[in-house]
Amino acid sequence: MASPPPPPDSRSPGVLYWAPRLSLGALALAFLIHVNHPASSFSLFGPSTGTSHADSAITTAKTYCYTSVKTAAGSTKEADCFSISADGKFTKVFHSAEDVLVVGDNDYYHNEDGSPSAIVETREGHVIPGIWDGHGHLIQYGEFLHSVDLFGAKSGEEVRERMVLGEMPSAAMLDSDPALKGKYIMLDRVDVHCTWVSQAILDLIPPESLPEDVPGGEIIREPGMGVFCDNAMDIVTSLWPKPDAERKKTFLKSAMKELHKVGLVGMNDAGVTPTDLEVFEEASRNEDWWTLRVYAMVECGERNTFCPFEADAVKTVHDDGMLTIRSVKLFADGALGSWGSAMIDPYSDKPSTRGSLLVNGSTLESLARSWSNAGYQVNIHAIGDLANRYAIDALEAALKDACPAGTPLKTCQNASHRFRIEHSQIIHPSDQARIRDLGIIPSIQPTHATSDMAYAESRLGPERTAKEAYRMRSLIHDLQVQPVLGSDFPVEPPNPFEGMYAAITRKNPHTGKGKDGKSDEGWYTDEALSLEEALAGFTIGVAGGMFTEGKTGVIQEGAFADWVVLDEPLEVLAVSGEDRKGWEGLRKIKVRETWVGGRKVYDREEEEKKERMVLKENGEGLREDL
Repeated sequence: MASPPPPPDSRSPGVLYWAPRLSLGALALAFLIHVNHPASSFSLFGPSTGTSHADSAITTAKTYCYTSVKTAAGSTKEADCFSISADGKFTKVFHSAEDVLVVGDNDYYHNEDGSPSAIVETREGHVIPGIWDGHGHLIQYGEFLHSVDLFGAKSGEEVRERMVLGEMPSAAMLDSDPALKGKYIMLDRVDVHCTWVSQAILDLIPPESLPEDVPGGEIIREPGMGVFCDNAMDIVTSLWPKPDAERKKTFLKSAMKELHKVGLVGMNDAGVTPTDLEVFEEASRNEDWWTLRVYAMVECGERNTFCPFEADAVKTVHDDGMLTIRSVKLFADGALGSWGSAMIDPYSDKPSTRGSLLVNGSTLESLARSWSNAGYQVNIHAIGDLANRYAIDALEAALKDACPAGTPLKTCQNASHRFRIEHSQIIHPSDQARIRDLGIIPSIQPTHATSDMAYAESRLGPERTAKEAYRMRSLIHDLQVQPVLGSDFPVEPPNPFEGMYAAITRKNPHTGKGKDGKSDEGWYTDEALSLEEALAGFTIGVAGGMFTEGKTGVIQEGAFADWVVLDEPLEVLAVSGEDRKGWEGLRKIKVRETWVGGRKVYDREEEEKKERMVLKENGEGLREDL
């Protein structure tokens, strides 16, 4: 098996790394003389904007200069400055050495005709384009942040312990614990395809209403009742008291704040009901805390149905790019971990089953055609190879309906439709070729491969794993398709640098280890990506999957002014160790700043100051500078 791509040798950064430092150093020196303040503490050509969580809206054009600016994944353009307009878009991207700086009473960069172009502010740090998560769940992540976190719990005892110590309204689990006995609790499996409920909830369900078989789902009865998977989950989720609109706004606000901390400027929300989309629409237009760009996929209140009147009521594309609703999410199957992925052949470790289709192939095709004809991008959840085959069948049928006679389906798909398969985890070789021929976009979560690697080969067997599962590099190099990369948060943590690490090393980003939790070897590294390919997947790849190429995921004229600031260049931070040859630094990156539409939405230094103040107020810190 091939090794993962080697990181760049960062011991000698070279001219491109130092040139921006030298030019900005000269600028800083000029203004040290001019105003006698450190360059990092003032707005170079105007008053400081401060470091609030979300700076006030831009009222005039402005230019920012950093130590270096990476304009796009794979780009060699040299830049360290950019100008942004009052409406939050890049208007100019350039290198300070190429522009004339005039020092005087007004302190401006000047246009060729001598007129002042914009106020200029220098800031320390190294810029990369704003990062997107290509597949997540925003309200669910916010709810997760307000719930007991059971991620990583290794035993029932640890689950009970966390439940007792955690804060969870009306929650209980195992009746064997006196502190939880008789309470109502519903625990989601990490992939959200099964839920585990307490006896108190089971008592609410009349025994006669529990069917022996559930189409597209399963009720687990051994060693005892309590676990419901896929379509069977509807039996218990209907009993759950739903949060109201204000509570959902609390979830959204919390989620956005946390996502900005890891450098996310936007996300694709993979399945939002029309009712929740009404909350999105109202909040995105009226709430100052709505600082994350959201590309939302409609999911009907009743999954896998056609609800055009509900969807059309919330369909929207905001001019400022903060909310777009023009796609739909359908579901073909369940998850691999619970043997719910629909497979062509039986599971290797459970030959009695081939998983579950949540909807039959003909219905999926009919839904895809109906939604496409109604003007929606169609995105289908598919994990198993049978589910992926049916998803491709459905999308091909929709393209044949929608595309003009004589136009190649791939050309039509790329130009107008951009149909996607969400997860694209296990794909038969013959169907991989169909994805190439049709131009269907795979939407992939690299950390799913590293989370599943402990059991995936047991489920699938070595041959099926090697030829079909968790493809990444071959999609780009063999199939010539650009995947969308994401995390599926809260199923996985949302940190995109951990996702890049998983894509490059095929190792667990939480431990830095391989399949057995001990090895330093990555898992099926033939499918590993390079750093530039991984960054592209979280930037320009997502843009292509939502029709915003040239507008998001890049720093160029006309794009939305979104960027992330790091302490060092990404390629330097990514590597670690004395020989600077490992990738361990990538999974440990801490974002310095995150900006959306020219507005600072996260500042690490300010957040750390707030945390120190809280510790001091709580008597946990002795000095403010600790």
